[in-house]
Amino acid sequence: MTKSMPGAAGDLAEKHPDVWKAYAALGKATADCGPLTDREKRLVKLALAIGAGSEGAVHSHTRRARSEGIEAQAIMQVAMLAIGPLGLPRAVAAKTWIEDIKD
Repeated sequence: MTKSMPGAAGDLAEKHPDVWKAYAALGKATADCGPLTDREKRLVKLALAIGAGSEGAVHSHTRRARSEGIEAQAIMQVAMLAIGPLGLPRAVAAKTWIEDIKD
């Protein structure tokens, strides 16, 4: 799995597998602790990445959302929903980051 992971996260996983294993276990525990569907969890994670201003995380969650069958319109709506709480500049940045990911 780590071989196909792009960028710094893949590098970290390869160089520090014990750290990556613990991180992955934490991710699974947090994903399993409530009633949200997989679709809802992915869109929430995308929204959190947008709120944090993390281009890499927005790319990652967009890529994963598309591979999980979440339609482009739903993904883009997450960026549009950011306008109110985060402001137009942050939402426009998120929109461009989402558009970086081609099908």
